[in-house]
Amino acid sequence: MKLAVDAMGGDYAPKQIVMGAIEAAKQYDCEIVLVGDQEQIEAELRANDAQNIKNISIHHTTQVIEMGEHPVDAIRKKKDSSLVVATRLVKSGECDGVVSAGSTGAATAAAKLLLRTIKGVDRPSIATPLPTSDGLVLLLDSGAIVDSKPRDLTEMALMGSIYSQYVYGIKNPKVGLLNVGEEETKGNKKVQTTYPMLKSMDSINFIGNVEGRDIPTGMADVVICDGFVGNIVLKFAEGLAVTLLDLIKDAIKNGGVLARLGAFLVMPALKKLGKRLDVTEYGGAPLLGVNGCCIICHGSSTAKSICSAINVANEYVKGDVVERIRDSIEKEEMLKNDSETI
Repeated sequence: MKLAVDAMGGDYAPKQIVMGAIEAAKQYDCEIVLVGDQEQIEAELRANDAQNIKNISIHHTTQVIEMGEHPVDAIRKKKDSSLVVATRLVKSGECDGVVSAGSTGAATAAAKLLLRTIKGVDRPSIATPLPTSDGLVLLLDSGAIVDSKPRDLTEMALMGSIYSQYVYGIKNPKVGLLNVGEEETKGNKKVQTTYPMLKSMDSINFIGNVEGRDIPTGMADVVICDGFVGNIVLKFAEGLAVTLLDLIKDAIKNGGVLARLGAFLVMPALKKLGKRLDVTEYGGAPLLGVNGCCIICHGSSTAKSICSAINVANEYVKGDVVERIRDSIEKEEMLKNDSETI
């Protein structure tokens, strides 16, 4: 398996990207192609004494897409950018997947323009894993489609269910529709239209509406929502996790000798909690619905995040997710019909 990693995308590129790739090359059975400025990448490899690692190679490019650039314009104007070239390597079959911490909009646009969407999928969506009390929940869409239609939500439900089954190993994943109440009649017109569509799908285990407070409890394995709402949920969850850990640290620091002693005794449990809440443990989020593996990472990704994201790409390809989504879309007759949209 060969994965293309956008070495120039992200706030801390190329240093953290290269360091993450080095760690992944040691841990996982895959080849890694670092796409970007060869001189800068080689310098980082030398700095980490990793220039001779056999399963890391470099594909030189001369351009970089910056975070503030218009995604589609940047894709079209910067054809030799690290992101575009990395995605093109997947399109040509030279690589099996692409990983990028660059602009989410540009990564999504590149995947849509170069890889194209799977037949039957109108628009791809980003599936982000979030920690729950006893595992993970997959939230989608978390930002790719900010004006989702009912048909988009049904596609998300099917694709998220497949991903959870074949990457996370969850048998018959429970799918919930994010809403302001559990009753079928709750929510806006879009959600009310989507509910019966999901209920009629034989290919998913739809459990009905779930509320925001149900996400971290693990009530559902897959939670689907409008991309606008999903991105807000995601950013809130990230901020809350950081704030909770900071509050714990402050309470220990300012709680006197007994508090510090107690912290020492429960330190193993606190470290375990910190790891559960650490978003870097889950790597990147797959863009589901395109003809290829595309993993999108946070712009502030560190080496640890990149290493985890490469593992996500590895599992994605091993799980043959694209083919499974394609087959399921073809079998789901409901998605082939023209459904009422708003």
